[in-house]
Amino acid sequence: MRLQDKVALITGAGSGIGRATALCFANEGARVVVCDMDEAGAQETLKRIADSGGKSVYVVGNVAERADAQKMVDAALTHFGRLDILINNAGINRDALAVRVKDGEVKRMSEEQWDAVLDINLKGTFLCAQAAAVPMMAQKYGRIVNTSSIGALGNIGQANYAASKAGVIGLTKTLALEWARYNIAVNCVAPGATKTRMTAGLPENLMAGLIEKIPFRRLAEPEEIAAAHLFFASDDARYITGQVLFVDGGISVGI
Repeated sequence: MRLQDKVALITGAGSGIGRATALCFANEGARVVVCDMDEAGAQETLKRIADSGGKSVYVVGNVAERADAQKMVDAALTHFGRLDILINNAGINRDALAVRVKDGEVKRMSEEQWDAVLDINLKGTFLCAQAAAVPMMAQKYGRIVNTSSIGALGNIGQANYAASKAGVIGLTKTLALEWARYNIAVNCVAPGATKTRMTAGLPENLMAGLIEKIPFRRLAEPEEIAAAHLFFASDDARYITGQVLFVDGGISVGI
């Protein structure tokens, strides 16, 4: 098992990529702290881990709140005695698509939409990494995997989302430089369109147009993103830090 006896904290683990990662890690021997704002989703992930013979606890909290980020880290230390891996997966989108391009998508975006996305996607990543780094520094070992997106390269109607995910890349590289001396590797996974709640509500015509742009002509499965998380969290990536891995079916190649 690639994560035997490791302790992993996974945010946004109540569904989608986060849940797939939690199940993957538990199957690889990790003890998992399942974190999500949705208690029912977190409990369902916990149940699935237990059903497969794994060990986990769940914490309900908002990654954009410093006290909640600390509560998540404290749960790992209280229940499992250490924290080895942080998967910063929690994220939201609040798009501002215009009916016509000339309407100006950014012009239509509200301050509330901007703040909500930057708070969860970027500030939340920062707060959780900052809290997790304390025990990791003390034990001279840690693996942090942040979540960017193909959206970091720019997308109409998603100025807030693109800015947050581009910011995650800059944050990842900076933390990698600062924390290498503590044997903490910090990397980033940038998924393309994936079968999650974010894409489930797309109109059929938009979905068809999206798939047409992807060289593999399909969306990613959450488990395919979880596999990238597993790679960065494992010793297979022990000499890799500050890197961004696009898991996008090839769409970034043509951008």
